[in-house]
Amino acid sequence: MKRVYFLCTGNSCRSQMAEGLARTLLSPEWEVRSAGVERHGLNPVAVQVMAEVGIDISQQYSKLIDPDYLANCDVVVTLCGDARDRCPVTPPQVRRVHWPLPDPAQAVGDEETKLRVFREVRDEIQARIEESKWLK
Repeated sequence: MKRVYFLCTGNSCRSQMAEGLARTLLSPEWEVRSAGVERHGLNPVAVQVMAEVGIDISQQYSKLIDPDYLANCDVVVTLCGDARDRCPVTPPQVRRVHWPLPDPAQAVGDEETKLRVFREVRDEIQARIEESKWLK
């Protein structure tokens, strides 16, 4: 079994969407988890935009980084600079990848504008997962 870990600051939006997308897009040989350096709770807009593409993340929850899982991953993907900078040290065999994505929870404007930002981040994560040679 291969392991991938998606990390961001609060494990509320980006990493949660990445976990849901990876569970759907990757082969069953991958164990997929997400976590944060803090716990901010699952963002309901992330749940909403994932449901739009047929992926239910409503039962996922905000988690802190598990050092044992982290140390035994094949790939660790940080989705923001804060997670990259604050992520604990990993053994040299763990591939570390950084996808600097904007935090959709920080989007300003009306509801449609905020939804558009969440959708853009969701779609960018999906494209990166599909294009990643190391997630095959």
